[in-house]
Amino acid sequence: MKQKVYNLIILDESGSMQMIAKQAVSGLNETLQSIVAAQKEHEDQEQYVSFVTFNSTRIHTVMNRQKVDVDKEIKWDDFSPNSCTPLFDAMGQSICELRNNVGNDDVILVTIITDGMENASKEYDGMAIKRLVSDLKEKGWVFVYIGTNQDVDAVADSMGIRSRRSFEYSDTGAADMLCEERSRRRNFYGKLASHGKAILCDDFDFFEDDRKEKQKDKKVETTKEFEKCDESKEVSGFFGKIKKLIQV
Repeated sequence: MKQKVYNLIILDESGSMQMIAKQAVSGLNETLQSIVAAQKEHEDQEQYVSFVTFNSTRIHTVMNRQKVDVDKEIKWDDFSPNSCTPLFDAMGQSICELRNNVGNDDVILVTIITDGMENASKEYDGMAIKRLVSDLKEKGWVFVYIGTNQDVDAVADSMGIRSRRSFEYSDTGAADMLCEERSRRRNFYGKLASHGKAILCDDFDFFEDDRKEKQKDKKVETTKEFEKCDESKEVSGFFGKIKKLIQV
């Protein structure tokens, strides 16, 4: 039996997203293609996509548990930034809808992308979202929070989301972020194919490999700095000895 993988992408459609709208649409279409490619690469997986956009005028389900073998692209009509940011309502409604239509053996990856903080929800508050995330993480759901123009760590912590990433609020920043997200997504599918749901422990981090690589690079840089210091001390000691010999 194939492993069903549900990809829920929740994208901010508030007015401030207008600046990076082009990158959001093109980047997410590339993400859809990467999910299609993953299904072809990992034949034991059956990929589904739910795509939801949100602002204070609408919470719009563009794709609802759609098989990726269907030819579907996000169009400009699907994304029209305006108004405010009901982040909690968008998360609560779309996550609960998906929860009611998946099984315990399914894998669920929820990705939230926003350029601003919650400011317009009416149905859900922060505590309700944190409880919802906590309950579903116990069932193996994976949550990823990607944001800009905010303290991403503080916001992700407030919702109990371990996997988080911030990005620069610019065309280039948005494009780079979506490129990195696709890379991490491919890595996630690969791990799932080789190790199964065993990877979905409570402390699973979607960006873990990237963090480890950065820590490794930092360690290498620190080691090089120490080596330079040691070399400098050796050179200084050498010239000190010469100076003493000259004085003698």
